[in-house]
Amino acid sequence: MRIQALAVPVALVMALTVTGTSSASLDVHNGRFDQPRYGFAPPDTALRPGSPDSAGLDPGPIDAYLERLARWEDPANGAGYLFPGATALMAHDGVVVSRSASGYAVKYADANTELPRDQWIPARTDTIYDLASLSKLFTSIVAVQQIEAGRLDLDATVASYIPEFAVNDKAKITVEQLLTHTSGLPADPSPPLWQAYPDIASREKAILDTKPINPAGTTYLYSDLNMLSMQLVLRRVTGEPLDALVRKGITGPLHMVDTGYNPPPEKLTRIAATEYQVTPARGMLRGSVHDENAWAMGGVAGHAGVFSTVDDLAVLAQAILNGGTYGGNRILSEQSVRLLETNFNQNFPGDAHGLGFELDQIWYMGGLSSPSTVGHTGYTGTSIVIDPQSRSFAILLTNRVHPTRNTPSTNPARETIATALAQSMHVLPPGGGRSWFASQPGGTTSTLTSIPLPTHGVAEVSFLAFVNTEPTDVLALQESTDGGSTWQPAALTVQGPAAPVGTTTTLSGQATRAWWFVRATLAAAPAGVVLRWSYATDPLYEGRGVNLAHLRVADSGSILLDSDRDEASLTSAGWRELTG
Repeated sequence: MRIQALAVPVALVMALTVTGTSSASLDVHNGRFDQPRYGFAPPDTALRPGSPDSAGLDPGPIDAYLERLARWEDPANGAGYLFPGATALMAHDGVVVSRSASGYAVKYADANTELPRDQWIPARTDTIYDLASLSKLFTSIVAVQQIEAGRLDLDATVASYIPEFAVNDKAKITVEQLLTHTSGLPADPSPPLWQAYPDIASREKAILDTKPINPAGTTYLYSDLNMLSMQLVLRRVTGEPLDALVRKGITGPLHMVDTGYNPPPEKLTRIAATEYQVTPARGMLRGSVHDENAWAMGGVAGHAGVFSTVDDLAVLAQAILNGGTYGGNRILSEQSVRLLETNFNQNFPGDAHGLGFELDQIWYMGGLSSPSTVGHTGYTGTSIVIDPQSRSFAILLTNRVHPTRNTPSTNPARETIATALAQSMHVLPPGGGRSWFASQPGGTTSTLTSIPLPTHGVAEVSFLAFVNTEPTDVLALQESTDGGSTWQPAALTVQGPAAPVGTTTTLSGQATRAWWFVRATLAAAPAGVVLRWSYATDPLYEGRGVNLAHLRVADSGSILLDSDRDEASLTSAGWRELTG
C-alpha cells in the first residue's frame, strides 16, 4: 500500500514558518512548494523580469539546469547530444526568473553537412520555433471558446455538426472524445495526406472518411486526426478558418505578436530551422511547418502548424494561471479554464487529459507534475508545463529535428527544466529545525542512517516527510538488529488532517504537496536497533524529491534520537542537510 493523498495535521500547518518571501510580496506561499495555492492567480497578474532571489527562489537548481542545457547542445556528448539549440523560460508568481538561449537556431546545410561556421545562427531569446503539437492547445482553446459562445457542445456528436463525418461507423463520436483522444480514431492519416491526395479538399474528405480502430470512448489513443477533425468542426460552426479563429480569439487579444501559422518572410531571420526533408523532397525547412500532414493542409492544421517564442507562450501560460485573462483582455472564462484543467479521462489511468491539455505527466512535467498540472509537448522538441498550485510554468523550445528527426528523445531536458523550477521553490519543515533533502538520478538510493539505538522496550519513531516522487520511487524506514548487515522495512502509520489514515511500508507519489506526519512502533531488540531512511528511484523518471524533518525515537520515556538536537546521530549518503 502506498499513501499518496495525505496532509499534515492542522496543528503542524499552523506552525509553518513564513520565510522565503520576496520583498515585493507578503504572500506566505511565495517561493514555497509545500504551501500550494488553490484557485486562480489575481487576474491582473502581469509578467515581469526578475531574479530567482527576487521571487523567493533558490537560484541553484536553475543555474544547474542551464549548465546541463549547454551539454545537451554539444555533439561531443554523443548520445547525450539532444538538439542544436534551445530557448527556455521559467516563471513563478508572475516573475520571469530565467529566460535564456543557447546553441544554434541554424547549423546544418543538409542531413549530413554542417554549414560553414560563420553561417551558424545562434539561438536567441526571441527565436521563433515550430511548436509542432503544442499547436493542439490553440485548437483546444478555440474549441472551448466556441463552447462558451454556445456554438459547440461537448456532449454533442461530431456528426451533428458535420453529417458526412458519420461514415465508417463514426456517428457516436463526440466533441469531448476528439479533445481527449478517446474517439477511437487512429493516430495519423494513412496514407499521409500529402502523399495520396491532390489538394486540400480531397485531404479534408480523407479526414472525414477515416475509419476508427476502436469503439468511441473505449480507448485512449493520442491522435493527430482528432485535432484535424476538430479543425473542420470549428470551421463548420463558425464559418472561419482555424488561423483566423486563433488570431481573433487568442494571439490578437493577448498581443502574441510572434505567434501564428505560416510566419511571414520578414521574420525568417529569427526562425529556427528544423529538418532536411527528403521524403517529401522539401529540403531544409525554415519557416515552413515541419509536420508533413500540416504542410499538406496549407500550413494551418488542428494538430500542428503554430510558430511562437517563449515570450509569447509565457503570456498564454500566465493567462491560464490568471483564469483566462491577461493584460485586461479575457480569452476564456474561469469556468472554461477549469474545463481545460479537468481530467475527463479518469477511466484511463496514466492518460489524464483535460480538453486538449495533458495532465499529470511526470515523464516531462517532472517535479511540477500533479493532478492539476497542465501542459503539452511537440515533436520538434518543445514543451510547456503550467503548475497552478505553485503558479509557475516552464517552457522549453528546441530544434531537436535539425537536421534530422533521428535524434535521442528530448524528454530528459523537458523533465529537468520542470524539476529545476520545482526544486528552486522551498520546502521548509513546520516549526523549523534541521531537515534533509534527497533527489537523485534514476536507479540509485539515498540513505540517512542512525547511530545504534539501545532499545529496552517498545520504541516509538516519528518524523515528518514531504514526498514528491514517481509512484515507483519510494521512501521507506528500515530497521536492522544486526548492526546493519540486514534490513527490514518498518510498518508506518501516516497521519492525515485529523486522524491516522492507514499503514504502509513505503511513501510515494505527487498527489499531495504537504508534510506527512509518520509514526512507527519497533519492538525491543537485544542488540538495539539501527534505523535508516531510504529513498530509492527506478531508472525512469523522478519527481522533485523527498524532504525529512523532526526525526525522533523514544523508548520508555527516554529520547534515543532527536534530529533537532543530536548533531552526530545521523550519517547521510545522498541526503543533503538543509539550513534555515
